Amino acid sequence: MMRETDLTVSTYGIARELNYEVVLLPWGATEPHNLHLPYMTDCILSHAIAVDSAALALKKYNARCMVLPPVTLGSQNPGQRELPFCIHGRYETQKAILTDIVSSLHHQGFRKLFIVNGHGGNSFKNMIRDLSVDYPDFFITTSNWFNHINPKDYFTSPGDHADEVETSVMMHYHPELVRLEEAGSGDSRGYAIKTMKSGKVWMPRQWDMVSHDTGIGDPHMSTPEKGEKFAKAVCESYAEFLHDFAKITQTEDFYEAWP
Repeated sequence: MMRETDLTVSTYGIARELNYEVVLLPWGATEPHNLHLPYMTDCILSHAIAVDSAALALKKYNARCMVLPPVTLGSQNPGQRELPFCIHGRYETQKAILTDIVSSLHHQGFRKLFIVNGHGGNSFKNMIRDLSVDYPDFFITTSNWFNHINPKDYFTSPGDHADEVETSVMMHYHPELVRLEEAGSGDSRGYAIKTMKSGKVWMPRQWDMVSHDTGIGDPHMSTPEKGEKFAKAVCESYAEFLHDFAKITQTEDFYEAWP
């Protein structure tokens, strides 16, 4: 089934014979993840979640989707770019990549794209608004897999980055890539200004001033069982969405009937 739904292992011989209703685009980043997870964690996990969601949508709802390879360029905070091999993808760069993907898919006759985002620094809303002007018949949706389901219902102490959530889900999908014994504490500090601490006022965090090991959140309570349970809940929800999204034929279909 993966060859029918995952472009990283599929072939033209398979793809040309099947009709795909939704295209999934995993989007991550290239950045350190504490001391125990790979730089490519956001890409690996967004792709894994997307592939499982597409497979479940096909099996459970007969909704056929294709998952593209993950995009590796994420937006980074100040204090991250200074870290070795941490790559900052500017808004303009990310928008150009998304535009080229949408342009190609639109030309090929596809009309529905779902961005499965795995990096908290990424934000696609304004890009999608612009593309909806240029391609009014192409529908783009997006979701952060890591908070699509409330992580507090599944984890002891979820954090923001390389935490119990990401570590557990990586332990589920790729235990061979996790070195939990090497992990830092993930200790961090918040803003001193009350309204910023509450989230009512925002600015990007100076990463090297809020974390010593690049992590935010203690990963040491992570287990593959927690990761599997959370990932399955996310994929179940995404599969249902893909089923509903696949049935859309026009903009009007997204909305409830008038009262």
